[in-house]
Amino acid sequence: MTVTNTAAFAQGMALDACVCTAAKTTYNDGTNAVLLSSAGSNGSEYTHIAAIPRATVTATQAQLYAHDGANYFLIATTLMPAYTMAQTTLAAATAFTHIDGTAITEFNPLRLQSGWKLYAAIGVALAGGVVVSAQRKDY
Repeated sequence: MTVTNTAAFAQGMALDACVCTAAKTTYNDGTNAVLLSSAGSNGSEYTHIAAIPRATVTATQAQLYAHDGANYFLIATTLMPAYTMAQTTLAAATAFTHIDGTAITEFNPLRLQSGWKLYAAIGVALAGGVVVSAQRKDY
């Protein structure tokens, strides 16, 4: 992006999603991580990232990685509680937070520069899968 004095406004928005099924037990590589999102050509802001199970799940760690093309950086985890899937109950989503524990929001977005990607993973395998979704603004 060319440096200017003009304000940068979002050029587009998207909802990205992926399904994680395999257990990821290593934290420094891409094994069993699933591509969630690619930053836009001038970078992106993520205003909400959450995970929701598609089947009965035991308590499991959900993981978020930033990938620069060569390295995977663990940037967030969240604990998804155990839940028994039923049509008469709410399958609650579990939101990711920044590495310091603050909420990822419209006013405190996760920023990702051009060329980087976000990957998601879960710590316990689930055949039915866990959906991870991200709301993104591209610049």
